[in-house]
Amino acid sequence: MIYELKIGHMKKVFLFSMIIGLSFSCNKKVSEEKKTVKEETKPAVVVGADSDDHGCKASAGYTWSILKNDCIRIFEIGTKLNHFEDDKTQTTVAYVIFDGDKAELFLDTQKESIVLERKSEGDSWIKDDYKLIPWKGYVLKKGEKIIYTGE
Repeated sequence: MIYELKIGHMKKVFLFSMIIGLSFSCNKKVSEEKKTVKEETKPAVVVGADSDDHGCKASAGYTWSILKNDCIRIFEIGTKLNHFEDDKTQTTVAYVIFDGDKAELFLDTQKESIVLERKSEGDSWIKDDYKLIPWKGYVLKKGEKIIYTGE
């Protein structure tokens, strides 16, 4: 009888040990799976990897130019136009670069630049409702409203 109690007791201890061991190993496996899933969902951050579709690095100040067919720094080669609004000081600017009878306009409100064209020397550059007028520097209108001026 003592022998049967010891065997019964040993079975219980063994069964209890197995349950404890399995629960720890399953818990560890589940936590490893959660870590793996979390690691897979995190995008890799690569410094300097902010190139656009044309390879221009915005963090270095480069923007794609249709006219130049290259990455440019518009603040270095472009003509600066200041936002124009009666009786208000604005801090936004636009830039324009020229190539023959074409002008490429870079507005902070547009994702892509806008290429305007003129028919001959002295005429305004036009595209849709944008009009760049060479007058006391430059005046940019959208429709009938002056939106930027500059030299």
